Amino acid sequence: MQTDPILVPSIPGAPPASDALPPDAIALAHRRSCGFGLHAHDAPDAEALSGADLGALRDTHRLLCGHALPVMETLFRQIAGTHSMVLLTDPGGTLLHALGDDDFLTRADRVALRPGVGWSERSKGTNAIGTALAAGLPVQIHARQHFLRANHFLTCSCAPILDPLGRIAGTLDVSGDHRSQGRHTLALVRMSAQMVENHLFALQFADAVRVHFHARGEFLGTLMEGSAAFTPDGRFLSANRSARFQWGMPLAALQAHTFSSLFGCEISTLLAHCRQAAPGPLALRLRGGVTVAARAEYRSPSATFAMPAPPARPASPAAAAHGSPAAAPGPTAPPAAGLARLDTGDPQVARAIAQVRKLLGRDIVTMVLGETGTGKEWLARAMHQDSPRHAGPFVAINCAAIPEPLIESELFGYADGAFTGARRRGHAGRIAQAHGGTLFLDEIGDMPLPMQARLLRVLQERAVVPLGGDRPVPVDVAVVCATHRDLRALRASGQFRDDLYYRLNGLVARLPPLRDRQDRAVLVDRLLAAQAAPGRPPMRLDAEVAELFARHDWPGNLRQLASVLQTAALMADGEACIRREHLPEDFLDEAADSGAAPPQPAPATAAARGMPCPLHALADQAVASALDRHGGNVSAAARALGVSRNTIYRHAARRA
Repeated sequence: MQTDPILVPSIPGAPPASDALPPDAIALAHRRSCGFGLHAHDAPDAEALSGADLGALRDTHRLLCGHALPVMETLFRQIAGTHSMVLLTDPGGTLLHALGDDDFLTRADRVALRPGVGWSERSKGTNAIGTALAAGLPVQIHARQHFLRANHFLTCSCAPILDPLGRIAGTLDVSGDHRSQGRHTLALVRMSAQMVENHLFALQFADAVRVHFHARGEFLGTLMEGSAAFTPDGRFLSANRSARFQWGMPLAALQAHTFSSLFGCEISTLLAHCRQAAPGPLALRLRGGVTVAARAEYRSPSATFAMPAPPARPASPAAAAHGSPAAAPGPTAPPAAGLARLDTGDPQVARAIAQVRKLLGRDIVTMVLGETGTGKEWLARAMHQDSPRHAGPFVAINCAAIPEPLIESELFGYADGAFTGARRRGHAGRIAQAHGGTLFLDEIGDMPLPMQARLLRVLQERAVVPLGGDRPVPVDVAVVCATHRDLRALRASGQFRDDLYYRLNGLVARLPPLRDRQDRAVLVDRLLAAQAAPGRPPMRLDAEVAELFARHDWPGNLRQLASVLQTAALMADGEACIRREHLPEDFLDEAADSGAAPPQPAPATAAARGMPCPLHALADQAVASALDRHGGNVSAAARALGVSRNTIYRHAARRA
């Protein structure tokens, strides 16, 4: 009997799955199997639900099935050809749906691996589905680790799917020939289960205040972001896996908290920021001092910080075909601003605005180029507001943020009957949701090549063919694209299609980096005015900070400026003036590295105290020692020394 521990592969940036099963978990599962009266030589119990009972069970779990089936389809495409199948179960381990390689389905049927059959440990002994449910953890059961010998030809990887309140709603499993499963199959299953969980979470708390956050701003809008739901008065409702991981607390412990105790500020501050502030993440501070980038969603009638819903209008042909509203809202966005509001005195920005204004309402794709954070989405939203389509939806899609297994169903939707038991009338993709309005394709340079071919067809034919469908659905959209990448270089390297490049390159509008803009002072004033509490004058910068801002090169552009000012305003806590001590430490380190920081008094050297080596050498040595102690983990070394990560990088670079 094999009792090796089953290690869970890690996903970069994702919470660990409580990391691994205990070393004796398989042995314990085998003892439980014996306790159920099973014997290793038993034939698998093939008793299955009747068709009517299976249909009733699927209906009971229709939300789970509706959100899991598209994920199952994309997961199956990742493992196709590996003699495997993807399975969805209910909380008791009964199989609800299965997708598999044709050459494997017959073998799977011999061990009752089919819908309607139960795979709890009580029924089948140690197996990935039953053991994952028993342990509440992702698990991989390989070959002879199965209790029943009939299942020794399998390797199965399973992850529980949790509902928005942290209870097990079902499981997602990949089972296949033990000779052909890849070592990262369990990681793919875990990621897919988390996608389903996040969909269910967003649906459950659609009317709550939802805060999405991550210590690394680039992970906002991705699978890795934490999501938490609160009432408008700040009472905690629930949080997804990533949020619980970032807080380091289980759901039961979080129930005792409020928004203010978890983020260090009142929820009224969040709502006021969202009502008034320019686009960009809000800096919040978790318990323990970690600063995170955050964005919020709230659909209360009294909340005005989200993108206003378009006026009621007849359902579009595309939306009607999918049973979805014509003006499905895109991601939460700041208040829209017309082009005139973006013209704050910089000649390059004024030129870009003049160019796009001439083409409003024309069927010409606009490509907005600029470094990350230069305001490409601001310009796209302003174009939409000033266009004849302003009453229609504005749908923004970050092509780099959607996980690749989901991008096809997310963009193009899926048709009625695409999957067994799928949602009635299918699901409209984001492109169809933009019918009658504007489709903004951000980071278009990061779109995978197969999706580029499908997008080209949509743009040429003005119609979408959903996954599993054979009938094109007409779509009428204005298209705005944006990228910070060099598309010509991507074309030359074969990473971007020539035909799509020429289809998108109608008008090219370039936004300058913040360091080259002549209106930085105006932008600072506007951002500070947006953060001012009602009835109070906006903060201002003191002379030292104003000089520092003027000399800094702002590699993060407008997004960085907004984030620094938001953090500084919180740190100033109602004071009239933002001073150096209110600025984030990472920003000050960055400014010092770039030479933008005002000169500081030189530190006393070791030699001045009669020591043989200078102080910076001792600091370099301390950093090297901390990195060695923590296995090269920069964040851990920074915490141990009480400095920022940039300080660690600076000293490490000096020693290199």
